[in-house]
Amino acid sequence: MSDYKAIVIGGSAGSFAVVLKMLSKLRQDFELPIIICMHRLKHIRSGLAENLDLKSNMKVVEPYDKERIEKGKVYLAPANYHMFVEFDGTISLSVEEMNNQSRPSIDYTLSSAAMAYREKCIGIILTGANKDGAKGLKDIADKNGFTIVQDPQTAEVDTMPKAALKLIKPNLVLSPDGITDFLNKLK
Repeated sequence: MSDYKAIVIGGSAGSFAVVLKMLSKLRQDFELPIIICMHRLKHIRSGLAENLDLKSNMKVVEPYDKERIEKGKVYLAPANYHMFVEFDGTISLSVEEMNNQSRPSIDYTLSSAAMAYREKCIGIILTGANKDGAKGLKDIADKNGFTIVQDPQTAEVDTMPKAALKLIKPNLVLSPDGITDFLNKLK
């Protein structure tokens, strides 16, 4: 399992609490970069990254355009920007049209990570109220990456996990605690 290069997570309604709990329970020496795309209010600087950073064992940032992805950091898509993972190990941001009524688009983030990391990517879909992310997770699966879907029975809103499960058979379907336990076993 040690040859993964990044973890990419998508979530919407109810996902902030799940991500907060996951980041607070990851082991101190966790090194894989984590790239998170969550739906959020467009024009309000909500302090989301700062709130996550307070509880996380890893540094949480909203990346700048062309920021290099580093081990041991969490990258949270900024409000009203699509976030892409580039082949050169950087993040790019854009204000292109919305996708699935969303900017940031989880599909865009996951699909770009699938292209950049291929089989060395772990993709995770959490609770959420629309189908954004399902296609991106399928792209990760199609590149032989490792896929995890939050168990819809544990989701605050099960639309997003169910949409992913309609498109693919993920490697694992887990509760939020199960996802954290799995990540903590990665070397």
